Amino acid sequence: MKKKIERPGWDEYFLKITKVVSSRSTCLRRKVGAVIVKDKRILSSGYNGAPTGLKHCGDLGGCLREKMKIPSGQRHELCRGLHAEQNAIIQAAVHGANIKDSVLYCTTHPCTICAKMIINAGIKKIIISAFYPDKESKKLLKEAGVKVSAVKENG
Repeated sequence: MKKKIERPGWDEYFLKITKVVSSRSTCLRRKVGAVIVKDKRILSSGYNGAPTGLKHCGDLGGCLREKMKIPSGQRHELCRGLHAEQNAIIQAAVHGANIKDSVLYCTTHPCTICAKMIINAGIKKIIISAFYPDKESKKLLKEAGVKVSAVKENG
C-alpha cells in the first residue's frame, strides 16, 4: 500500500516562502516579502528595507513616517526603504531574469507605486496573503488586466 505524501499547493508553498523572505525586512512598520515565480520556479525575491549599503531606519533612530504620524499608504517618498515588490523586480533586473508573464507572490497587496512597476514589468498575476488599503492600486491592476488573488495559508 502506497502512503500518500501531504504537500502544500503551489500558491501556499510560494506564500510560505514570502513569509520567510519577509523575516529579512528591516522596516519598523511592516515586514513584507515578495517572490517572483515563472513556471513554478523562483526567479527573484525581495523584502522591504533601505537600499543596499545604507543605514536602516532602526540605525537612524526610528521611522521618519512614524515620527511624523503619517498614515500607512501615504507619503511613500519620505520612506527610506524600498518595498519588497520593488526589490524583487530590481533583483530580477540585476541578475538578468526575464519576469515578463510571471506571478508575484507577496505577503500583502501592492501599493500604487509598486502596482505601476508590476504592470510595466509584465507581471500578469499577483497572489497575496493579506490586503493593503490602497484603492488606486486595485483600480490600476484591474485596468491593466493583472489578476490579484488572496490565498489564506494553512497552518
